Amino acid sequence: MDYEFTHKPSYTHLIVSLERGESIQAEPGAMVGHSTSVSVQTESSGDGLLGSAKSMLGGESAFVNNFVAEDGPGQVTLAPPSPGDVMSHELRGETLYSTDGAFLAGSDGIEVDSEIGGIKSVIGEAGLTPLALRGTGTAFIDAYGGLEKLELGRNESYVLDNEHLIAWDDSIEYTTRSVGGLKSRMLSGEGLVFEFTGPGTAWYQTRDLEALASFLSPHIPTGDS
Repeated sequence: MDYEFTHKPSYTHLIVSLERGESIQAEPGAMVGHSTSVSVQTESSGDGLLGSAKSMLGGESAFVNNFVAEDGPGQVTLAPPSPGDVMSHELRGETLYSTDGAFLAGSDGIEVDSEIGGIKSVIGEAGLTPLALRGTGTAFIDAYGGLEKLELGRNESYVLDNEHLIAWDDSIEYTTRSVGGLKSRMLSGEGLVFEFTGPGTAWYQTRDLEALASFLSPHIPTGDS
C-alpha cells in the first residue's frame, strides 16, 4: 500500500493506492471517492458485537468501511470531517492510543479496539475511552487544525488539555485530573487535562472543536429569535 497527502496542513486529503487484494478500513463518512476496481464492504468495527460496542465507547462508529482492491490496483481518497491535518503512524506490533473520533483509517494488519484499561480515563473524568490501534501496518489519525508532536525524555512531564490531545504511544505514562475547582473551570474555560511522563510521544491538535462550538453558539439564530 502506498499513500500521499495533499492540501496539507489545513485541508488534508489522504490518497491511498492499493494493489490487487489489498484493503484499508476507514470511518464511515471519510470516503471522498474510489476507483471502480475497489469494492466497499461495511463491517462491524472490532471483534463482532463486543468490538462494536467497545469502539462506540471510544467515540467511533460501530461500523467501518473496508475498501478492497478486488479487480486490480486502485485508489481510495479519504478526508476527515473537520478542517485540519492528518498524520500516519507505522506500527510494528505496538499499540497507538487515540482519543474520541481521531481515528481516520488503518491498513491491513491494524486492529481497532477499545480496551477496558481505558475506562480509567472515564473514571478520571476525562470523558473518553481511548481507542487502541494495534498490530503491524499504518494508522491514520486526523486533527482539527494543526498537528503537533510532543516527545518526552525519561521522567520529563507535560500537561495537555483533554480537547487538544489526539494520540499517544504505549511507552508513555499518563494520569488525568481536573484543573482547579468548579469556579476556576467556569472562569478559565479549562477543565480536564492529561499529564504525560516520558519516555514516549504524544500528539495534539492546535484547535479545540468544542471551544469553536461554544464561540459560535451565541451567534447562531434560533427559532425564537
